[in-house]
Amino acid sequence: MNRRPKAKISVSVHFVCAVLRHAREAGVDTQALLRRQRIPPRLLTEPLARISVQQFADLQTSTMQAMGDESLGYAQRRMPLGTWDMMCHAVINSRTLGQALHRYCRFFQIMGDGMPMSLTQDGDEARITMLTPPAGDGAYFDELSLLNTHRFACWLTQEELPLREVRFRHAMSARASDYRIMFLGNPVSFAQDECSLVLSSSLLERPVTQTPESLRRYLRHPTLLMLTTSYDFSWTAQVREELRGDLAQMPDLKVVAASLALHPQTLRRRLAAEGTTFKQIKGDIRRDTALHFLGKPALSVEEVAHRSGFSEASAFIRAFKVWTGLTPYAYRKGL
Repeated sequence: MNRRPKAKISVSVHFVCAVLRHAREAGVDTQALLRRQRIPPRLLTEPLARISVQQFADLQTSTMQAMGDESLGYAQRRMPLGTWDMMCHAVINSRTLGQALHRYCRFFQIMGDGMPMSLTQDGDEARITMLTPPAGDGAYFDELSLLNTHRFACWLTQEELPLREVRFRHAMSARASDYRIMFLGNPVSFAQDECSLVLSSSLLERPVTQTPESLRRYLRHPTLLMLTTSYDFSWTAQVREELRGDLAQMPDLKVVAASLALHPQTLRRRLAAEGTTFKQIKGDIRRDTALHFLGKPALSVEEVAHRSGFSEASAFIRAFKVWTGLTPYAYRKGL
């Protein structure tokens, strides 16, 4: 059976800047870090620029290692390297997800000012809440903490666990589509009274299916959680799936809507509710594909243009400059 290629996902430089925000004051050569991950430093001055999710995951891991701090300088005190590993060992023998999340929160409460969290239940609703705000401008640390919590819960159960809501105290600072990818298509709200994941209490009864043996394999690949980019619960994901088979001959809105058994106007409304449009999704797929293949030096810019769905390199170059502020040649030169 022929399978479609895995979707390429990109990350806004907004999050790159957030990862590096405290690195320089910690004595880290951020330019060297960027170049090591083949990220042109000039991209950080281009608000629309994006990098591949693999580059981003590797940069975040490298920055934590260079700073000796798994909180990237955001927590009220440093989180030593190995903190996450020790937490994993503390919860891996849990029988249920609820037991694992209780141990997870208890572990970080014991850590003090690092990442204190609590698990509470009220009827059919459960909440995992950040108890104290991080030091200074800690919006990204809240986002990273909740992302890791949700992805880790999904890994423990080997399920894509649905969330009722993700709540943040701060205002939205990136595109809605970026947060949709981060939280696997689940609803995300900002300017709330708390920072928390809200889920059905019934999910706490899910069995933990991972083992100490699979944990050892997982810990050998520290970027695994970040690279999990499936978000099948959203209409955006379903549209992406319909579009990414042939980027040169993408079907139009009517064809995709018919494939999803929807009226075109209904699909437009559902995409708008998720903060996106059909045209934007098409552009995002081509952009993310281009960023992925530009990282492969053996491919010419003309071949990258073709693989990204452009019949002419000149049209690709114009589109790429709109996406990133750079031409494909300037972008590749900085890699």
